[in-house]
Amino acid sequence: MAALARPRDGRMLGGVCAALARRFGTSARTMRIIFLVSCLLPGPQFLLYLALWVLLPQEEGRSSSAASAW
Repeated sequence: MAALARPRDGRMLGGVCAALARRFGTSARTMRIIFLVSCLLPGPQFLLYLALWVLLPQEEGRSSSAASAW
């Protein structure tokens, strides 16, 4: 399994679903659908998403803007 870090590419909002998809070996689209369906159930899904957005580190590597500056 891959390390849990928010990727710089393939993310829509914060990269949490993309990070979880890489970790569990599924597509980001599937993980987003699972998250949206889970929002129909009672629970702290949005708070968990926000917490993961803050707590998960960004993926290592240079961004495209930093790469083009050099």
